[in-house]
Amino acid sequence: MEPSESSLAADVAPNVAPDAADVDGDDDVEVRPWWQSKLNIAVIVAALAILCGGIGWLIGNNRATPDPNAVDIGFLQDMRTHHEQAVTMGLYYLSRPDTDPNLRVIAREIVFDQGIDIGRMIELLRLFGEHETNESDTAMAWMNEPTPSDRMPGMATQADLDKILADSGKAADEQFANLMIAHHQGGIHMAQYAAQHANVPEVRNIANSQITGQTGEINELKSLIAE
Repeated sequence: MEPSESSLAADVAPNVAPDAADVDGDDDVEVRPWWQSKLNIAVIVAALAILCGGIGWLIGNNRATPDPNAVDIGFLQDMRTHHEQAVTMGLYYLSRPDTDPNLRVIAREIVFDQGIDIGRMIELLRLFGEHETNESDTAMAWMNEPTPSDRMPGMATQADLDKILADSGKAADEQFANLMIAHHQGGIHMAQYAAQHANVPEVRNIANSQITGQTGEINELKSLIAE
């Protein structure tokens, strides 16, 4: 059963906090919605990663794992970054008013599902004794397509993300859907290489699951914005 719109509203209801203490006792204090703070978004993404990491660990298995190769490590590190932007994008969209209920369901699924993936990726990298993130400025060298980390296929620019926050209603629907379609297409491109060349079965399973799930979401998104 999908959560009701009222429960979703409760999930994403803005928390506001004053930008500065009213040291003079003045009641004229500016408040800002939570989603306008990049720090708040970063904290939420981190908290989701920690929570979902525990879930990912529980659904993992303790069987002997083959030694990872460069594709296993690179894919996990770079896809973690790629997924984190998708989670951010979903949270931004869910903060907008008057948006499509079906797109909100998809956004909520992306936040949850990719949060679980992030958690399991972190756990696997820890298991392999590797850094939890790509600490260089270059991504995708593991698939012979080196590119700046912030320009991996499908990655939105900060201006693209800001536009989601600036829009509402149908404009926000279209901006979110179009950005997420491109984001998924880029992620699928990376996952296809990992599915073929990773050495660890679980990493190949993550990649194949991503290909299947995100292909389905692309079709859903295209259908909804075409209506």
